[in-house]
Amino acid sequence: MLSAYKPTGMNPDLKRIRAIADYQFGFGVGDALFPDDASFERSRRTGKIRFIWIGETLLAALRPTDGFLTFTIVGAERFVSAVDSLGCTITIQDDVAEVIVQGRNVMARHVMEVGGSIRPGDEVIVLDSKKEVQAVGRALLTGEEMLAFRTGVAVRTRRGRERDR
Repeated sequence: MLSAYKPTGMNPDLKRIRAIADYQFGFGVGDALFPDDASFERSRRTGKIRFIWIGETLLAALRPTDGFLTFTIVGAERFVSAVDSLGCTITIQDDVAEVIVQGRNVMARHVMEVGGSIRPGDEVIVLDSKKEVQAVGRALLTGEEMLAFRTGVAVRTRRGRERDR
């Protein structure tokens, strides 16, 4: 016997953001990243959700071009601490971490490890060998290419840890 549909009373904006996170990063990520008290800032022109906050802390933004999430450093740290499967991360050499935290791009020769199947255009979290967030950005190469290539930019860095604080 089918039970009647019962609305959960969840904020529809929160439900949408969690669904986007689950689609982009894997099932269950939305619940881990965005608590019930998350707030949203909308675009004045379009009325669409633009930024996701917890209190006074900006966690993520929605890219207007494709509707996917982009992280701040705080949002990336929350992701790394809350999620077991780090499919959207890359690990870099420790000797270049001091340059990456300033917001410089990640070169392919500095990538040591790739989590999951990264594709060009994917949101990527850059980690050091201790799994601490150094930067966030957008992949320009696939994960396999990042490991194979010795030249070229692997990740276009959007925010370095030092420049985001």
